[in-house]
Amino acid sequence: MLCKEMEQALNDQIKWEFWSGYLYLSMSAYFADKGLPGFAQWMRNQAGEELFHASKMFDYVTQAGGRAVLQTVEAPDSAWDSPEAAFKAGLKHEYEVTKRINNLLDIAQKHKDHATANFLMWFVSEQVEEEASFSEVLGKVRLVGDGGGLYMLDKELGARVFTWPAATAGQK
Repeated sequence: MLCKEMEQALNDQIKWEFWSGYLYLSMSAYFADKGLPGFAQWMRNQAGEELFHASKMFDYVTQAGGRAVLQTVEAPDSAWDSPEAAFKAGLKHEYEVTKRINNLLDIAQKHKDHATANFLMWFVSEQVEEEASFSEVLGKVRLVGDGGGLYMLDKELGARVFTWPAATAGQK
């Protein structure tokens, strides 16, 4: 059974994960408006990952004897100065997500909640991938600038595919 502090912290993170999905959908719309469908697709896939993360946490809270309580999700920004600025904002956001996941793990360890600590380790590893992914694209965007290379990078980013993972053991 989740202690109240852990349950509340996970519910707050569920909101944050949904907000992350909103942020990346907003970035997808920004890129689509700028005529960069590959960038838009990349962000759309990123939004899907974040919504999957929220669902994974939602399921865990209920399976662990807690109650998932959905909260109001505020509107994200909708415009950036450039593709580089959007990816910088995304990377900064992922750094904040990492900090939040680490804080969740600290709470689980404080309460000797080994099951939740084990559950959260997947997210710790996932954040390494998330930060690396944004850093890689940001580096490429910086290399190509606003010139013709942006067209080629758009094609590369458009090849990204997100497939919802199959339900894990115990999840329906």
